[in-house]
Amino acid sequence: MDSFRFLRNTQVIILGLCIAIATIGASIILSSAFLKFQKATHEVITVTGSANKPITSDYVVWNASFDVRDTDLAKGYKRLSIDLGKVKQYLQAKGIKDDELTIPQVGMLQLYKKDSHGNDTNELIDYRLSQSIEVHSTNVTNVTAISRAITELIYQGVQLNSGAPAYHYRKLDELKLEMLGRASENAKQRAANMASATGNHIGTIRSAKMGVFQITPINSNEVADYGVNDLSALDKKVTAVVMATFAIE
Repeated sequence: MDSFRFLRNTQVIILGLCIAIATIGASIILSSAFLKFQKATHEVITVTGSANKPITSDYVVWNASFDVRDTDLAKGYKRLSIDLGKVKQYLQAKGIKDDELTIPQVGMLQLYKKDSHGNDTNELIDYRLSQSIEVHSTNVTNVTAISRAITELIYQGVQLNSGAPAYHYRKLDELKLEMLGRASENAKQRAANMASATGNHIGTIRSAKMGVFQITPINSNEVADYGVNDLSALDKKVTAVVMATFAIE
């Protein structure tokens, strides 16, 4: 009987030791896994990547306007029509096609005599009639030259005012994708360089956020949080910024 009790007690002790060892082992494994998870979760590096590319505008929008003043409305319209004919003839001679030219309706303003206090009276002085034109073209070089030379028409009696051309880039959507990809690559390279300096390596990307995307004149250093889309310069610089976070291994 005593031998049986001793054997049973021994088995209970051994079983308890096994359970204790298993519990300790499981705790070690879980702790190790938790620490690895914590490391993978918290050990990250956040960097900003950027990319630049020069571009040349491939589309131009240019407008000009001219006006006449006359006490007789009908005569004023006739004079304005003659001036419009001169402008169209000039543009056609310079290579502007009919489908590149837009001619809005005529604007008309009645001008009245002022009293001693600077207020309008009922006495009509004359009519001011104005006409604008707008050119949309892919021939950027030609339109630029025309915008600078068309004031020659002043010598023909046309009171013309030439606006500054607005330069556009038509493949902006494709360019944006390209530039964001290049900026992301730059961010990854920066993160790798920073991690290697401390003997580490970067892992998978955790997050990415698009920053500023802007188009500025080629020599401009302008930066704005809301981005810039310059239309004044023929030659431009595109800048894309990406903020990315990578795991550290």
